[in-house]
Amino acid sequence: MKKLDKLILRSFIGPFLLTFAVVEFILLTQYMLKYLDDLVGKDLGFAVIAQLLMYFSLNMAPVALPLAVLISSLMTYGNLGEHHELTAIKTSGISLLRILLPVFIFSIFLSIGAFFFNNRVVPKANLKAYSLLWDIRQKKPSLDIRENIFYNGIPGYSIKVTEKLGEEGDILKGVMIYDHSSGRGNTSVIIADSGRMYTKFNEQYLAFDLFNGKIYAEEASNTGNNSQAGFVRQKFTSQKMLFNLSSFNLDRTREDLFKGSRMMLNIKELRHVTDSLEKQLGQERKLITPNLGPYYSYFKADSTKRVAAPKIKIISKKKISQPNASIIALAANKARNIKSFTAAYTEKMKGTYRESNNYQIEIFRKFTQSAACIIMFLIGAPLGAIIKKGGLGMPVLISILFFIIFYVLTILGEKWGREGIVIVGAGMWAANLILLPIGLFFLYQARNDSSLLETDFWRRFTLRLKRIKL
Repeated sequence: MKKLDKLILRSFIGPFLLTFAVVEFILLTQYMLKYLDDLVGKDLGFAVIAQLLMYFSLNMAPVALPLAVLISSLMTYGNLGEHHELTAIKTSGISLLRILLPVFIFSIFLSIGAFFFNNRVVPKANLKAYSLLWDIRQKKPSLDIRENIFYNGIPGYSIKVTEKLGEEGDILKGVMIYDHSSGRGNTSVIIADSGRMYTKFNEQYLAFDLFNGKIYAEEASNTGNNSQAGFVRQKFTSQKMLFNLSSFNLDRTREDLFKGSRMMLNIKELRHVTDSLEKQLGQERKLITPNLGPYYSYFKADSTKRVAAPKIKIISKKKISQPNASIIALAANKARNIKSFTAAYTEKMKGTYRESNNYQIEIFRKFTQSAACIIMFLIGAPLGAIIKKGGLGMPVLISILFFIIFYVLTILGEKWGREGIVIVGAGMWAANLILLPIGLFFLYQARNDSSLLETDFWRRFTLRLKRIKL
């Protein structure tokens, strides 16, 4: 039996690693496309891009594992069935459940490992990834001065070049530089016939050597009268300018500033935040009545005297006296204030409630994503034994279909749990609990050697239904 277990596991591990790599690549590509605009044109370098890809690949691993288990288990037992190895093992007296046992145990250990990975590694990877992504977003695009277009990437300056020559585009014609670094507007303009552009001090500074030009500058008035401000015009045959490029560097922000996000917390930290939000929500509910008190006016009546019931009388607007009108206006004003207060207070409580649900969703996600590995095995392995088709054709199509169903149910459960339509735990476990009976049904059919996906099965099934109707 040990040789048989090794044979089945060896047949499973290869497709599992291959499908996991493919699924990880597809999910990572789809995820990185969202941030493509933040990465292009910033001259980040291979090391930064590789670091970001590594962090996001760790983030995608818990999502890729269930789909990889589904495809690989379906392919493994489909290949065994297609080559009649599954039939040969059954004829030797070994049941299908025993044949599924080695991969099932592997899926259990994989699910446990995925849980610890999701709880300990993924939050740290998210912290690294999103802090790095924030710094990349803050980084300015790489220096790109184009012809006949004002470039404003260097703080305090606007640069325009009529023509760029040379192999590296460092020879300039028709240079115009507006200097507004003093904070008083474009008080200085430099115009040069030609120039040369290059970097200095390990590309920390941009240098311009300008030739045959003029400087037009406005002198600040000491008296504060603009009419007395002077203008200066100066010619030059050569002029050197130096610009600081420190704003183009990738400066790293302290990661402690990002630790408050729910994606960067483990279960213990998430539960701590959830408890705090639930206590805050309870306190806000208790404070509704005391906060509404000042909006009401109370009149104390003498309890020893019987007060006759007031007579209700309909009067027209013309007959309303001035005191009654002021009382009605006061009441209407108080009613509007109460309505405004209750609407704002209710929205505040809803926000706290949603935030608490969001943290609970992250807690349950770590459990549901791990358990999905076992659920996907219970669907893929029996289904592979039924269809008896290996390769990347039919198994991949069926796997994608079930994964889409799982994904849609997961998204709906998260949405309903976040909005309070259902309990958060029920919404998060809904996808697994719905697919579990389907997997057990496939397991029952595979154990009985059912031809579930053949036309004869459905023809017999429809005949039975017709007999029941008769």
